[in-house]
Amino acid sequence: MSFINDDTGSKQNDSLFLKRVFMGAGAIALLVILILIIRVAFNVMLMVLAGTLIAVYFNGLADAIERYTPLNRRICMLISVIGTFAIIGLLFWFMGTKIQHQVNALSEDFPRLLAKLESQVRELPFGAKMLDNVSGNDSQKIMNTAQNFFRTSFGVLGDIYIIIFLGIFFTVSPSLYKNGIIRLVPRGGQPKAKEIINRLSLVLKGWLKGMMIAMVLIAILSFTGLTIIGIPMALALAVIAGILNFIPNFGPIMAMVPAVLLGLVDSTQSAIIVAALYILIQTLESNIITPTIQRRMINLPPALLIISQLLMGTLSGALGIILATPMLAIIMVLVEELYTKENNRDDVEAAMP
Repeated sequence: MSFINDDTGSKQNDSLFLKRVFMGAGAIALLVILILIIRVAFNVMLMVLAGTLIAVYFNGLADAIERYTPLNRRICMLISVIGTFAIIGLLFWFMGTKIQHQVNALSEDFPRLLAKLESQVRELPFGAKMLDNVSGNDSQKIMNTAQNFFRTSFGVLGDIYIIIFLGIFFTVSPSLYKNGIIRLVPRGGQPKAKEIINRLSLVLKGWLKGMMIAMVLIAILSFTGLTIIGIPMALALAVIAGILNFIPNFGPIMAMVPAVLLGLVDSTQSAIIVAALYILIQTLESNIITPTIQRRMINLPPALLIISQLLMGTLSGALGIILATPMLAIIMVLVEELYTKENNRDDVEAAMP
C-alpha cells in the first residue's frame, strides 16, 4: 500500500515538474515575442518621430512667415511646403548635375583609394599584421555588421515613403493629432499635457533651426577649405559634410573619411591637411555653433548623447543614430516636466509652514 502511494506521489511530482517546465518555457517564449514586438514598435516610433520633425519644420517655417507677413495661416503653410520643395528642386537643378558627376566619380575612385590606403598602411611597422587580422572571415563579419546596421523595418525606400507621408499628414492637421494625444490623458492632467506638448514643439523647432544653420555653415566652410587646398570633388564632399553634420559626434568623422582618401591621391601631406581642416571645422562647430543650438533647445550632456546614439544605433541602426539627439531631448524634457519639477514643487510645499 505504501509502495502504491509512493508511486502516485512520484507521478504527481513529475507532472508538477513538467507543468513548471512548460510554464517556464512559455514565459520565456512570451518574453522573446514581447521583446521582438517592442523592437519593431520602436522602429515604427522612430519613423513617427521623423515624420513629426518634418511637420515641425513646415509649421515652424509657416510660423515665421506668418509673423513677418500679413498672410493668413493657410497661405503661409502653402508657401512653407511649396517653397521648400521649390528651393530643393532649384538646388538640384543648378548643382545636381555637378554633384551627381562628382559623387559618381568618387564612388568609382573609392576602390582605388582604398587600395592605395591599404598599400600605405602595409608599409607601417604593424600595418600588415593589422590588415591581415581584418581580412578573410573578419572582413565578412564587418560587411555583415554594416549590412545589418543599414537594414531597416521596411527597407530604406519604404521607410522614406512612410516618413514623408506621416510628415504630410502631421503637417496638414497638427491640431488633430495634438488634441488626440491630450484627450488620452485624464481630464485633470490635460492642461499639463498641453503645456508639455507646446514645450516639446518649441524645443524641436529650435533644434531644427539650429541644425539647419549648422549644416549650411559646415557645407560652406568645407567647400571653401577644400577648394583652397585643391581637393577635387569639393562640392560633393561639402554637401556630404553638411548632411552628415545632422548626426552629432559620428557624422563629421564619417564625412572626413572620403575627403582624406582623396587627399591621399595627391600625397600623404595633403591627406593630413584635409584631416586638419575637418578637425578645425568640427572644433568650430562644437565650441561655437553647437552651444548656440543647445541654448535654444536644451542642454544635452555630451556623454549622455553618445550613450543614447550607441543604444539607439544598436536597436535601430542608422535611423536610431540619426534621431538619437531629438529623442534624447524629448526624454529630458519629459523627465524635467513630469519628475524634476513635480519633486521640487513637493519639496517647496513641504518646506512651507
